Amino acid sequence: MSNTTHRQMLRTQGAAEYLNLSVSTLNKLRLTGEGPSYIKLGKSVVYDPADLDEWLSSKRRRSTSVAA
Repeated sequence: MSNTTHRQMLRTQGAAEYLNLSVSTLNKLRLTGEGPSYIKLGKSVVYDPADLDEWLSSKRRRSTSVAA
């Protein structure tokens, strides 16, 4: 038996809900390359929740001023 952990991937709708974004916004972020990493399986797009968490962490800010 394999000791591999099975990770549940999220389709776009689930990922959008996880991130509290609309599906349209998540699609646009994917199109521009500004969104979280995703996996393409045939015609399906899926997201690993660990990648979503990493992307959210990268958006963490301490100030509203523009970074220099």
